[in-house]
Amino acid sequence: MSTKTRVSLLFVTVCFIWGTTWLAMELAVATIPPITATGIRFAVAAPLIILLARMKGVTIWFPKDKCLEFILISLFYFAIPFTLMIFGEQYISSGLASIIFANMPVAVLIFSVLLQRHKVAMHQLAGLVIALVSLVTIIGNQMSVNSNGSLMGVVAMVVAVLMHALIYTNVQTRCQGIHVLTYNALPCLVAAVLLTITGYFMETPDISSFSALSLSAVIYLGSVAGIGGIMAYFQLNKLASPFQASICFLIFPVIALCLDSLLNGRMLSNESLFLTLFLMLGVFLTKLPEATFRKHKLLFKRS
Repeated sequence: MSTKTRVSLLFVTVCFIWGTTWLAMELAVATIPPITATGIRFAVAAPLIILLARMKGVTIWFPKDKCLEFILISLFYFAIPFTLMIFGEQYISSGLASIIFANMPVAVLIFSVLLQRHKVAMHQLAGLVIALVSLVTIIGNQMSVNSNGSLMGVVAMVVAVLMHALIYTNVQTRCQGIHVLTYNALPCLVAAVLLTITGYFMETPDISSFSALSLSAVIYLGSVAGIGGIMAYFQLNKLASPFQASICFLIFPVIALCLDSLLNGRMLSNESLFLTLFLMLGVFLTKLPEATFRKHKLLFKRS
């Protein structure tokens, strides 16, 4: 199989998994409380990741000098943000949730500039402004259409994105060289234990009330999304450029919106759908490398 074919297959796989994740979370939280659902999700994912790490000869242990990073990742990259995501889907549609999360590259860019003093090109700054203005307008439109508890769901999703991006920005340089399986294995396990215990005391879940559909959705999140999504995106980043891999953030919300429309009969307003195009343009510009932008700008001038 050629590299181009492998990249295409991996790209489609990542977009499909990420696009279906939002519907799965909505189905899971229909009968399973959010903390418990996320705990079960990681309880399914952790053993599979550990097994895969052993099969590939990858250590599951973080370096001894990375204890702080391990704690931060376990709590603020896995346990809390993923719980907030599924909690938020009790109040907003899976399509809107996916659109909010698609702004992850924008949030990473903001924290990179604020915390690491990364230089930002003018087209990236323009993309950041376009994406944020579009997102705020979309959220405002959708909340006016369905204001019943939607603010709580939006806040939960936004906090999850910001927390995810903040930890990613802080640890990406300090965790260089740590394998993706190491990065996920024990933090998933720690998150599973903490969330399961917390859910038991805070939510007092009634297992008999869990529907087969919700349980299937949680298993899907833990196995397919937990293993397939991680490994497919990891392999995609190895074979393609970071910019090419980041295009997934433009595609998976479309899949999530289509599934929400087909299965739940819900659609964003026409204005919100139109603004989604601008939002995707903004995200695209934030990820577009300056060298690529200059190259295309030069070609445009020559033509």
